[in-house]
Amino acid sequence: MILEPQKRISIKALTVWRISSVIKILISWILAGVAIFLLHIFNGPFWISLLLIAIELISTYFMIFLLPSLRWRRFRYDVREEEIELQEGIFIVKRTLIPMIRVQHVDTVQGPILRKYQLASVIINTAATAHEIPALEESEAEKLRRLISNLAKVADEDV
Repeated sequence: MILEPQKRISIKALTVWRISSVIKILISWILAGVAIFLLHIFNGPFWISLLLIAIELISTYFMIFLLPSLRWRRFRYDVREEEIELQEGIFIVKRTLIPMIRVQHVDTVQGPILRKYQLASVIINTAATAHEIPALEESEAEKLRRLISNLAKVADEDV
């Protein structure tokens, strides 16, 4: 029996995900503020404003503090000679096996927030879909990209 994957992504992923969540939550608060303002102008029920504020407070806690930690704890990956295994999910844990013979190409992606923290994501492309290993240290992401690329070549030559 194959055990679950053991490798983890960088702990700095928590900071990156929290910064991204803060940006999303700020947009959400602005929209809620506009809705509350319009409710006030048009004499809407006060309880709707309170409900919007309560929803925003709860979603702020979940998006910034709880979900990034759970996501980081659950995400695991392993790269083996024959396959790549990914495990992700918070409430529903999804395990994916990607056979090396199906890998077409491998990319590294780095947005501005990832770049600030010297992180990069590895994207594994197959004919059907793309799979991501998020927020790895830059050097580790580059090594992983080359390793997967080389293993995919070997797997392709064996066929």
